[in-house]
Amino acid sequence: MTELLAPIGFTLFVWWFGTVAILYLDGLPRRTHKWSLAAGCALLLVGLWGLWTTREAATVAGAYLAFASAIAVWAWLELSFLLGWITGPRRQPCPPGATGWPRLKATLAVVWHHEVALLALAVAVAWIGRGASNSVGLWTFAILALMRASAKLNLYLGVRNLGAEFLPPQLAYLATYFRRAPMNPLFPVSVLGATVVACSLWQAALGGDATTPAATTVGLSLLASLLSLGLAEHWFMVLPLPTQPLWQWGLRSRAAPVARERPG
Repeated sequence: MTELLAPIGFTLFVWWFGTVAILYLDGLPRRTHKWSLAAGCALLLVGLWGLWTTREAATVAGAYLAFASAIAVWAWLELSFLLGWITGPRRQPCPPGATGWPRLKATLAVVWHHEVALLALAVAVAWIGRGASNSVGLWTFAILALMRASAKLNLYLGVRNLGAEFLPPQLAYLATYFRRAPMNPLFPVSVLGATVVACSLWQAALGGDATTPAATTVGLSLLASLLSLGLAEHWFMVLPLPTQPLWQWGLRSRAAPVARERPG
């Protein structure tokens, strides 16, 4: 039972604490962002090193470390974007009334550099994980990338809750590229596909017997938990549920920004 419950608890903690930490850092005054980014770059290097050193560690510890290493790599992507360092060549609101190709073109321009960085890291992670006996890190990054791509597309096409309140001041213009709607045609497809995969992972994690290696059960549980949380985040976009209290600690850095910036 520990091989199932411990990974669930670990994933929940990493998901919540990581989100709160990034929200807190990107809400701090701009003068602190260079130090936050420097810490993020160090975390990136540690994450890539961790993925490399655990690629043949088909153990319980190896599964946890590979998972945490992939999260560290992803944290750099999130932090560099939300700090406004790696976004895109366009840093203005969406042109008023833009639809169709003009809106799509403008939207791509605000995130293009970030997407290139994501692709480059995806290639690096895939190269590290090729033929590895421990593929937890590779699949962790894949789940994060695919669920984030799905979330971005759904925000572009239209959802009920845009999450604009979570955008830091330097990226407030991004909210103009989102579309508010009860739902969009992609959402059911996204949720259904992710649900099928998540159920398969949970079935594999729960279906082991006495001969199943503990590392396999732990790895599957970590991946299933992460994908399930990604599903929850998708449902947060369309259900009338207040999610801000979940991340309230991370939003404290945005209180009274004028007072924090005043000299003396």
